[in-house]
This record gives sequence, structure tokens and C-alpha cells, in this order.
Amino acid sequence: MQYHVFERLGQHHAQLKRAAQLDGGIGLSQWYNCNDHIALDKPTHHTLSLYVADGYESYRKTSSGWRNGGAPDRFCLMPSQHESTWDVRGPLEFVHLYFTDKHLAGLAERVWDKDATGLLLDEKTFADDPLIASLYRQWLLALNWQERADRLALDSATTLLLVHLLRSYSQRQRVLPSPRGGLAPYRLRQVLDYIEAHLDRPLPLAELAAQVQLSEYHFARMFKQSQGLSPHQYVLQRRLARAETLLHETPLPLAEIALDCGFSSSSHLASRFRQAKGIAPSRLRESTPAQIPEPPTET
Repeated sequence: MQYHVFERLGQHHAQLKRAAQLDGGIGLSQWYNCNDHIALDKPTHHTLSLYVADGYESYRKTSSGWRNGGAPDRFCLMPSQHESTWDVRGPLEFVHLYFTDKHLAGLAERVWDKDATGLLLDEKTFADDPLIASLYRQWLLALNWQERADRLALDSATTLLLVHLLRSYSQRQRVLPSPRGGLAPYRLRQVLDYIEAHLDRPLPLAELAAQVQLSEYHFARMFKQSQGLSPHQYVLQRRLARAETLLHETPLPLAEIALDCGFSSSSHLASRFRQAKGIAPSRLRESTPAQIPEPPTET
């Protein structure tokens, strides 16, 4: 992961808990740190940080001295080319999202269908934003970053985060267009058929949006208006439905069923299955009545 902030943290006391690089090169990392002093020198990328736990003794150097204000669910937005110096005097757990001007400009052009050069992000330190905290906690922190079946949900959450930053913390704010109505019926059928034929694949949001030639932002909202579920919710529902059918109708091992339904392991399938159905896949298979062959027809 070629991000300055990520590399600098790795050179200090910070302990990396997990990391992932998403489609398009956007980076995610989760850290724990304590008793550390870090200077960040004009990184060429943006960083959106959320404090997950503690952080009460995290200080940032300002022109008027050291300032603190960290706490769980506080966020910091550090635009590219900004210098910052931090003194972490107590325990702190946090999550970083790393992205570039290219990521922002590409998203803005897809959302607004206009040139988006020269976008500038505001700098924020120890700020509150319930939407940012909710997207981090309900999606990014709750998902398995290495699980291919969770990639669509990760893509959706990061897209929503970046759109929110463009809308709320950009110095070239624009009014986001509101998609009216859902997908045309034939477009919806096209996407549903594509999902059904590729449930064994990660199915990132950009791939689904490309099937109907829409931006990820517009596609996700129009799909939900048409289907009543977000794309990642619908895909998970279809993966679990296929798994249930295979459990009932085939003797395939659970590991093979997991791969066929887009999960990287039987344990991840079992976890998602229990969350949705309230029963383990193995128990469901055990409860399936044995198929008794029909008696031969007399002739």
C-alpha cells in the first residue's frame, strides 16, 4: 500500500491490526497506538481518520500550541499536502481511509458528469459527523476486509463516504443530483441476471454499475429504488439463497458450496448464514428430510 501516512505509522510505535487495498487503489487500515510522536510531511494523498476507541490523550500541534479533543467517533480529515504533527500520550485505536485527488475527481465526474479538476477538501480535526461514524462502524469495521464476498459492501461504503466528503467538506461544493425513479425494467433484469450468473465472483460495485453504464453512486441509489435493497444487500441475499438450495439438494461439501456462492471459506459462509437465518448451514442440512425414492410404476 503506497501511502505516505500508512508508511510513516509503520515506522513508529503504531501497531497495524489489519489493512486492505480496494478496487481502484483506495486504502484501508486499522491501527492501535500509544505513547508516540508522529510528524506527517505533506503527503500526496488524503486521509480520513475515525477514532474507534479512546483517543482522549491524542494531541495535534497548532500555531497556538498542542490541542486535543479526541474521543470515540471523532474524525480527522487530512487533505493532501498538509503538514501535521501528533503526540499520542495515551491509548488510541483508529481507522484510516486513504484516497487521492484522482479518486475524488473520478467520482465527482461520474456523479455530476462534469469536469472536477481543482477540488479541495477542508481540513478537520477532532470533528463530529454521525454519518461518517455510522458508515465506519456499521460497514467498514463490521466487514471482513479480506473476504471477497464483502467487497461489494466495502466498495459501497467507501463510495458513500467519498460522496459525503465531496458534498459536505469540499471547497467546490455542488448540489448532488437526485436520481428520479429506479432502473428501467429491462436494465434491472440485465443487472439481476448478471448477478445470478456471477455469484461465485466478488462483484464490486463498479462492475455492476458498468452493466447499465451508470456511476456507482447513481447505480446504487437507482437499484435500491427498484429492488428495495442496496446492491450489496441483494447480492448477499442471493448468495445465501443459492447456498441454501445447494445444502438441500446436493451432497457438496460446505467448503465447495461456499466458493460456489462467492464466499472465501466455509467459516465465512457459516457466519453470514447464522446471522441471516439463525441456524448453521450444517444444522440446516441435517434437518433436510431424506429423499425417499418413488416406488416403480406398475405397467
